Amino acid sequence: MIQSAILPDDTFNADSLSRSSVTRMATASPNILYIHSHDTGRYIEPYGHNIPAPNIQSLAEEGILFRRAFCGGPTCSPSRACLLTGQCAHSNGMLGLAHRGFRLHDYGRHIVNTLRSAGYSSALAGIQHITKNPEEIGYDRIIDTRGRGVRHVAPAAVEFFEEDPEGPFFLSVGFSETHRRYLEPGPGEDPRYTLPPHPIPDTPETRRDMAGFKASVRVFDRGVGTVIDALDANGYGDDTLVICTTDHGIAFPYMKCNLTDHGIGVMLIMRGPGGFSGGKVCDSLVSQIDIYPTLCELLDIDPPEWLEGSSMMPLIRGEREEINEQIYAEVTYHAAYEPQRAVRTDRWKYIRRFGGRDTPVLPNCDESLTKDLWLENGWRERRVAEEQLFDLVFDPNEANNLVRDPSFSDVLEDMRGRLQAWMRRTDDPILEGEVNAPKGAVITDTDALTPKGPTRTVT
Repeated sequence: MIQSAILPDDTFNADSLSRSSVTRMATASPNILYIHSHDTGRYIEPYGHNIPAPNIQSLAEEGILFRRAFCGGPTCSPSRACLLTGQCAHSNGMLGLAHRGFRLHDYGRHIVNTLRSAGYSSALAGIQHITKNPEEIGYDRIIDTRGRGVRHVAPAAVEFFEEDPEGPFFLSVGFSETHRRYLEPGPGEDPRYTLPPHPIPDTPETRRDMAGFKASVRVFDRGVGTVIDALDANGYGDDTLVICTTDHGIAFPYMKCNLTDHGIGVMLIMRGPGGFSGGKVCDSLVSQIDIYPTLCELLDIDPPEWLEGSSMMPLIRGEREEINEQIYAEVTYHAAYEPQRAVRTDRWKYIRRFGGRDTPVLPNCDESLTKDLWLENGWRERRVAEEQLFDLVFDPNEANNLVRDPSFSDVLEDMRGRLQAWMRRTDDPILEGEVNAPKGAVITDTDALTPKGPTRTVT
């Protein structure tokens, strides 16, 4: 369901006007600007949090904000691979981290290669995180940014627009913010007046930790503003679909690398031609896997046969209120092996863990003040259930596992069946037992405390 912004009839909203200082001839195929961050989740201003992001807020007020968007897997490389191939991670092959040796089965399935057949050129600025060698992805141009943070990547994107590129083009702009380590809090991020994320206790340590995240958001938002201003100032704003998103939840315990909504929930804002305008809010259940088929329908491109998602265009046109009865997410490897799968509907979340381990895999949580606090209070010994069932209406923080409650046995069986059917339909390798990492991959011991190790290289 999409809700429009509510304004008095006589309100003049200058921000809703194009900021373009140059007028260009509209093309049949809009340009695509894909802006993405690291580890931001939905903890940002347009989603109601007290974490200022004025440029992203403006983008939301001009486009469509998706309130219930989810990634295909709450780890860095798999989530990006799912979006860019339109497949779940175990279908596209990205079951772990690219810089640790995991790869796509076929880089020809990256969206830039489908767009090329429709006349698009493509360019990459900043982080991509689906291969050690970006040359193999298929971009026509890889812009040298000398770094992956906003201070390096944003100027490169500005220069791209100032070079007067011919359309249609696909430009990927990837920022390393808001990945740890966070920036030092500034005057606007006083830890004393900062609230930690929902699953985390409110203590001096966690407030300090979250204040660093807020500082990193400030820089990320500045980068988004710089890129969008350059897009508009050079006359591309009216003819470019902007996709602003992140890979997964923020790098706190029980969030990133977890299949709760804290881990798989992502910001997703889209602005541009085709109905992505007006400051609307979409409450329908969508996955980043749905973005690829959405672009195919918007651009009138025949969708590749491998796509697993659904086009969001019926939502945008107001023809349907839902396109997904459920969405799916998975983890296999992050720093360490931790196989788990999940299915989420409007009301319910079911998570299944594989492999028999019943304690936390600590190297899959980034080092932080918050992690130290949890470890000091016995996190290492806490038990993790093999199966989890949550009622997302009465338990949005996913803290009360209903698996053993007989009054929910019918729901449990239904959710088990949904997950099992998806795993069979997509030939999930976990159905055959332990999933081996590829030769040369670097894997951290599951009993380690941090991602640093000890590690081993698969031979």
